[in-house]
Amino acid sequence: MQYIADLHIHSKYSRACSPLLTLENIAKYCVIKGVDLVGTADFTHPVWFAQMQENLVEDTPGIYKFKGSRESTRFLISTEVSCIYSQGGKVRRLHIVVFAPSLEIAQKINQALSKIGNLNADGRPILGLSAKKLAEIVWEIDPECLIIPAHAWTPWFAIFGSKSGFDSLSECFEEYTDRIYAIETGLSSDPAMNWRLSFLDKITLISSSDAHSLPNIGREANVFNLGQLTYNEICAAIKSRDKKKFLYTIEFYPEEGMYHYDGHRDCGIVFTPVESKKHQNICPVCKKPLTVGVLNRVAELADRPEGFVPPNSIPFISLVELDKIIAESFNIKSRRSKAVQAEYDKMIKKGKNELNILLNLSYDELGKITTSRIVEGVKRMRECRLIIQPGYDGVYGKVEIFKPEERSIKQQTSLF
Repeated sequence: MQYIADLHIHSKYSRACSPLLTLENIAKYCVIKGVDLVGTADFTHPVWFAQMQENLVEDTPGIYKFKGSRESTRFLISTEVSCIYSQGGKVRRLHIVVFAPSLEIAQKINQALSKIGNLNADGRPILGLSAKKLAEIVWEIDPECLIIPAHAWTPWFAIFGSKSGFDSLSECFEEYTDRIYAIETGLSSDPAMNWRLSFLDKITLISSSDAHSLPNIGREANVFNLGQLTYNEICAAIKSRDKKKFLYTIEFYPEEGMYHYDGHRDCGIVFTPVESKKHQNICPVCKKPLTVGVLNRVAELADRPEGFVPPNSIPFISLVELDKIIAESFNIKSRRSKAVQAEYDKMIKKGKNELNILLNLSYDELGKITTSRIVEGVKRMRECRLIIQPGYDGVYGKVEIFKPEERSIKQQTSLF
């Protein structure tokens, strides 16, 4: 049976995250989005973990459901930890995702980490220990836990980040490198970019939304084909990279991520890697170093040309979120407008869930539940006929479906 899994999100207790991110709301919203399995998020936070203990009950081995809920959503125990430390004469800042096989194991991890840092301060705790030491602590408690570098290419907080990362997995994890089975590609990179690095050939590329609000759940995810949804089955699919069990990943367009190109937000400078090289990676306005984005950083470490596809690589599909397609079809700027949300809700009721609409419904089926213009928007997305303006230095990129002249024609027609 196929399962769509988003294994890294956040709770309301993480900094800059929506107060609506409660377990009950997450369970409900996953049904709307079409996500079958979701990470619990933030199990290190004492208040959130107490809510997990109170509200989650084991459904299958290592997989939980919300107590008393009729929702089909299932939870995998996961969290994200921020490791800040010095190594090799450089300050390292890495975000690491941890999967645990049970609430009991998560509790033991919390007890160990509470001796190192303040777990109450943030749902994503900042700990002054290395990623390697974090792995040691977790694996001493239970070797079945997975350690996964989060959003691996983000400049500021990632294993390969241009500002504070490493040039390889082995430089970071040393003798434990063989026990790192996966990395998250993150919003600003996709599998095709990672395929350019031969040292990642044995690493499974997973995708997660890292959602800070309910609507962003499922914007990136993984599609598994499993006999039974259990913790061990999920981990085995990730470790083995078996294409019969791990079917594909669902991707954000990487250009839409906040760190795809190089630049300086405050100075309004955005550069391609070629342009950055011409300026020696220095901002021409303030004369300070540019924030080197993911595309440039990948090219720096790559030993293969663009377009290379390794054998046995897990495929991927790039999507644009449904409310974005609706908003652009209506020529409305805000995805959260009443008109957009009314159409979104209508489509969900008739089309089962968002990912089913974007991935599975035929154009004839879509035409029965929405306007011809929205059908055209979905068609262009599936055919990758898009207008893309890459993000940089913390500024999200823009992925547009209709040309400006098409939007103005639509607006004039509506007004007439």
